[in-house]
Amino acid sequence: MTADLLLLFADRIGVFVFAISGGIVAVRKQMDMFGVIVLAFLPAIGGGTLRDLILSQPVFWLEDTQTLGLAVAGGFTAFFFHRWLENFRPLRWADAFGMALFAVTGAAKAMSLGFGWPVVLIMGTMTASAGGLLRDVVANEEPLLLKKDIYATAALMGSLVYFLLKLSAVEETFAFGGGLLAAFMIRALAIIFKLSLPRSPF
Repeated sequence: MTADLLLLFADRIGVFVFAISGGIVAVRKQMDMFGVIVLAFLPAIGGGTLRDLILSQPVFWLEDTQTLGLAVAGGFTAFFFHRWLENFRPLRWADAFGMALFAVTGAAKAMSLGFGWPVVLIMGTMTASAGGLLRDVVANEEPLLLKKDIYATAALMGSLVYFLLKLSAVEETFAFGGGLLAAFMIRALAIIFKLSLPRSPF
């Protein structure tokens, strides 16, 4: 399996897992099947859609329609198997990997267009986490992303590592891998040790 094919396969898994996360939130809110599918779409393609619109690029899923199919499949999976999936721990690790992959993908797209580090970091973080934020807002849930979970921070750091490695003229494959590993490891440590960012004492 080539590196490009492996990356494509990993991206597909990320879309599917993110869609499941949206579908599970919808099921918890007792939404109907349509509502579950709608909420599945938000984390699966929401971040990438916002990124492409802001960067004035063609929205990725207009050409890559398989992404839409995977989002629908993730929604149906959550609808029918949510009781089993709620306690399926490997799903959390797959989500962490998907976050890391989406973060570096977003950063790489911004950098390939010639943008500087602020835009690269913002686009990486947005691609990985904005969809989840939209999901929570639409579902009228308190966005955990902004409160207690080290998630967007991991995406930000992964994007930064990618940018610094590219700035050091490191080959794209190694820069991508380094950013992905950094984001995943930070998220993994947060999961294992239940880490969170400090909050104001007031």
